[in-house]
Amino acid sequence: MTADRPASASGAAPSASASGAAPSASASGASRAELIADTALALLAERGMRGLTHRAVDEAAGLPLGSTSNHARTRAALLKAAVRRLAQREAEVLAPDEMPGPAGAAPDGTDPVAALADALALALHRSLTTQRDLLIARYELALEATRRPELREFYDATGRGFREPLEAMMTALGSTEPRRHARSLVAWCEGLMFSCAAGADHDAVPDRAALRTGFGELLRGMLDE
Repeated sequence: MTADRPASASGAAPSASASGAAPSASASGASRAELIADTALALLAERGMRGLTHRAVDEAAGLPLGSTSNHARTRAALLKAAVRRLAQREAEVLAPDEMPGPAGAAPDGTDPVAALADALALALHRSLTTQRDLLIARYELALEATRRPELREFYDATGRGFREPLEAMMTALGSTEPRRHARSLVAWCEGLMFSCAAGADHDAVPDRAALRTGFGELLRGMLDE
């Protein structure tokens, strides 16, 4: 398990200040698509759904007017691009390479439950401390998805990409109900993330040790240990 790490340059969204002080980009293709999506996420976190327009993305990203419209013709397309990029960046935060393997204990004899609790605590702490704006953007998109069926389907599909690996890990640990247990873990994480990003505990983020203890209690309770 690696030490907690700050958000990398590739994982940090550009500033979406009203002055438009986001980094400009002359590159085309994937790099420009990422810039547009990252800027959309930054705008959602800073200004909310009403502040997200094609023109606002162009201005905040330092792109020529019309660039965002060329990439995502409609508002629905822009929102889908934001959801897609959100999933990519959250995958970087979760860092699958830092998760324990699905097959039993580590070679050094580490308790597999403790290893998973530590890995999940690292990922959650990283989200709460270095990616708060990303969480706020996610809540904006989640609420919008309740009003847009086409976005709801897209949003839910990205969510399955995180639950299914967790189900596999729970199965490997001997869970008799891996799907339900994975959903309970996700729900616990979601509750903490909302509370610390936008709720009453926004100024009281748990440290990694507290998160590790919480995950350990949940996992051992589920596994009847």
